[in-house]
Amino acid sequence: MSLMARRSETIERTLGEVRRIERELGVSRAALDALKPVLIELAAKTELFPPEHFPVASGNTGRVYRLAEDADGRFALYASAGVPGKAQPPHNHTTWAVIAGVFGDEHNVFYERTDNRDEPGIGRIRKTGELTVQRGNACAFLPDDFHTIEVAGGKPSLHLHLYGLSLENLPERIHFSSSDGGRYTVFAAPPNIACPLVPAEELKAMLGDSEELAILDVREEGVFAEGHLFAAASLPLSRLELKLDALVPRRATRIVLCDDGDGLVNRAALRLMRLGYRNLAVLAGGVKAWAAAGQELFSGIYVPSKAFGEVVEHEAKTPHLSAGEVKALMDKGTDMIVLDSRPMDEFRKMSIPGGIDCPGAELVYRFYDTVPSPDTLVVVNCAGRTRSIIGAQSLINAGVPNPVVALKDGTMGWHLAGLDLAHGETRHAPPPSADGLARARAAAARLAGRCGASVIGANELAAFRHDQSRTLYLFDVRSPEDYRAGHRPGARSAPGGQLVQATDAYMATRNGRVVLCDSDGVRARMTASWLTQMGLPEIYVLDDGSERSELGPEPMRVLGLPEGIATIGAAALAPLVKDGAIVVVDLATSLDYRAAHIPGAWFAIRARFATALPRLPKDGAVVLTSPDGVLARLAAPDLAALAERAVTVLEGGTAAWRAAGLPLASGAERMADEPVDVWHRPYDRSTGIEEAMAAYLGWEVNLLRQIEREAAARFRTLTSV
Repeated sequence: MSLMARRSETIERTLGEVRRIERELGVSRAALDALKPVLIELAAKTELFPPEHFPVASGNTGRVYRLAEDADGRFALYASAGVPGKAQPPHNHTTWAVIAGVFGDEHNVFYERTDNRDEPGIGRIRKTGELTVQRGNACAFLPDDFHTIEVAGGKPSLHLHLYGLSLENLPERIHFSSSDGGRYTVFAAPPNIACPLVPAEELKAMLGDSEELAILDVREEGVFAEGHLFAAASLPLSRLELKLDALVPRRATRIVLCDDGDGLVNRAALRLMRLGYRNLAVLAGGVKAWAAAGQELFSGIYVPSKAFGEVVEHEAKTPHLSAGEVKALMDKGTDMIVLDSRPMDEFRKMSIPGGIDCPGAELVYRFYDTVPSPDTLVVVNCAGRTRSIIGAQSLINAGVPNPVVALKDGTMGWHLAGLDLAHGETRHAPPPSADGLARARAAAARLAGRCGASVIGANELAAFRHDQSRTLYLFDVRSPEDYRAGHRPGARSAPGGQLVQATDAYMATRNGRVVLCDSDGVRARMTASWLTQMGLPEIYVLDDGSERSELGPEPMRVLGLPEGIATIGAAALAPLVKDGAIVVVDLATSLDYRAAHIPGAWFAIRARFATALPRLPKDGAVVLTSPDGVLARLAAPDLAALAERAVTVLEGGTAAWRAAGLPLASGAERMADEPVDVWHRPYDRSTGIEEAMAAYLGWEVNLLRQIEREAAARFRTLTSV
């Protein structure tokens, strides 16, 4: 078991005992006497608290690290690191507290308050004792006890501080200016309480073990795309509560957070801990330190899937034709068909003239009725390269009798060749006949068997669901339309082609269990064949008839949605907007904001409110909006904590404004922050589109060379098994 896992489990057991003691003995001296040996025992496990996980930055005398905290702020455990020179004046806690030593000496002087407290801001204290807290002993305090702290002995120290309530929830804590008392002021919580660190070399070793691990990059997606760890999933702090439960469903998962070394991870760690996640650490020094340690950084998004596509083409020698070659065959009247492996919304925006939409996992499922003649040349395309390669190789691996090629560089290559694209097309491949489905099932079963995908039934799935020690991802890999028409309760919608194309957007935990289900025995097996080749260790196909009693779109679980947020309806907001009496701040993505927003609204990024605030109008109350209002509700307390003005949320978000028939504006105007929140695809740009397309296609090809240096990649294609 890794150090992180052992530390997390040991702390959880300790806090379980702490809760029991407080529940039975209350806040009393007897409770403190019972708590001290519990914390001493934890602190004695020094191997769980290596100094490199709890450093004090150069030029500072101390740093506080958060180890645990309940969602309501109770039972907060910290590791307080210090060096000679660290000292705190006489202060109380307004809650109970216990301190035990891990290493080094922390000298405590104890005081009691002696005045009658009739003069605000002034008091008297008297010394009652002292103790140097070190490994093997502890001191404890009731809410109004006072003490000083000083690192003694000339060496660094690390001590565990356990509180009945977190430091941020102690607004009435005070400190005196001298050991006799006198004037006192609020003793605020330390700024930027940290999360334990993991050095780059240690994280590299963790990537090679068999335990579950989620590496979450909490920077904005546009910043993430400039350079990130191969194994990291993008989870911007701005949208953390919207995506966290789906990406990391098990609360005890080992999680390492990444940023630019600027402290964003500590804000994320606090949020994660209050949402129930306990096994947390941050990458020491951020992504720059990872690179400085000789490790790879990758640009772009969906890198594991994109790199995998290039490896597949290289090792399987997937045949391809250029746009010019395909167009020449079309002009000659060749017996051929173009199958577009993207979802319908992408196909509708732009497609190869004459093409038919047939998303990745649907290719084998619908093939035999879409392409009845074995002599027809099949061309598979996407926007760029990956889904063209994977789609074509899916058909080849399944053993279809037809000649199959990938359209080199997809619709981008077609555009760069000076050829016209179609727009607004909706033609799609038909569902299979009984005979076509039988042939597809047989082909998919053979391929899944070759790849080593395991088939399970309802009993095995039930056992997986009851196993709290492992992560379970249950994906329905059929089309969104099929999913909405009826799906297994608890299954997430993950169309197979998109799951393979952007695996890290659906699951962030490495070494978790993945169960795939469908209604036909084809799409789950085809998807499983690719995920096993990507190196995911436990891929299962559910083959039990897949109960499909739940209807509608995938239910999204938003964590930590605050209650009691002030709201305003669209009808009430409209005249305020017209009169300019309100400041509307839109938290949609910069791309969505550019496409449509409330007239006069300002674009901002939630995690960067401190940057946006100075650019907003100084007067007027603020109304937050987002596409459906959910992100605005999450963000309202964040903005209220920074802005000295009223903050309200548009009920139902911009969708409600649109549904009310109210006007919308467009364009990148009134940008209170830079549009770094999303990665811009080449066709999202307003200028330099061709240059961006060429650069993107070159980036995909170059991944093949870069991935050779990445130890975390575990690809094993059919040709290399």
